[in-house]
Amino acid sequence: MSLEQHRGTYGFRFAEQPGLPLCGLFAIGFEQERSHTYNWNGLTRSDGPLLLFQYTLEGCGELEVEGRHYRMERGQAFLVEIPGAHRYWLPDDTEEWEFLYILLRPHPVMGIWEEIKDRIGETPFLPLGSGPIAALNDIYREALTGKITDLYTASAHTYRFMMELARFSLNKGASGAAWPPTVKAAVQYMESNYSGMVGQEQLAQELGVSKYHFLRTFAAFTGMTPGEYLSRVRIEKAISLLRQSNLSIDEVAASVGYSSGSYFIKVFRKLTGQTPARFRSSRELPYSRLFFD
Repeated sequence: MSLEQHRGTYGFRFAEQPGLPLCGLFAIGFEQERSHTYNWNGLTRSDGPLLLFQYTLEGCGELEVEGRHYRMERGQAFLVEIPGAHRYWLPDDTEEWEFLYILLRPHPVMGIWEEIKDRIGETPFLPLGSGPIAALNDIYREALTGKITDLYTASAHTYRFMMELARFSLNKGASGAAWPPTVKAAVQYMESNYSGMVGQEQLAQELGVSKYHFLRTFAAFTGMTPGEYLSRVRIEKAISLLRQSNLSIDEVAASVGYSSGSYFIKVFRKLTGQTPARFRSSRELPYSRLFFD
């Protein structure tokens, strides 16, 4: 099955519960745009008020917010309010823009949202293995497999995403630009060499730094250990292989750097809540649905 069959948008229209501080999930999507007619204007949309977080996976797009212009490259996200003075589109010099996005109701998370933007800005860089992106992937997979069926489940997922984003934003280097050179180099090395790495000691040697000082610094700026970060990168790569290829589970494990298929299954289950085989078999569900209570 091709990756295109996994793309789609999942909308949620659960009845609100007045007086309860529940987070409203409006939609979650995984899309690849190749048409240069793709162009959203935040002042002409009629589906607000909403909060939009959109994360670039491949390709790039363009964003303009109140006259400020940004090129949205791989690993960059943007945070905007709908309605609002912003516009985003696929530029003429780019063939595609692949991204994950989530649309939220402003109540009761608006205060946290504004605090996050104050800390990391409206176009932060987030590593693929970071907590917010892992949470976003989890929400999309839960929607894909039909598991978000009521207001409370939707609220729990939304709250987790917002808390991961807030926790990420607490670190002054969370935008990536202010990370120490060793942390930037470590992230780049892991995302390029995830299939062949042995451990944290090897990583420290590659960077030419003290292992213990490096571990403390990495955790302080990313909110996780290098081992945890590497596991998230490997599992995200494994998910792509499970979606796009007919490789066996052992072959997928070896491709992303695990010498043991059983250990790969253990890590996959820990991070996703299901085995690789179960994840692969769930792909036959419809790729886009709208849920009602």
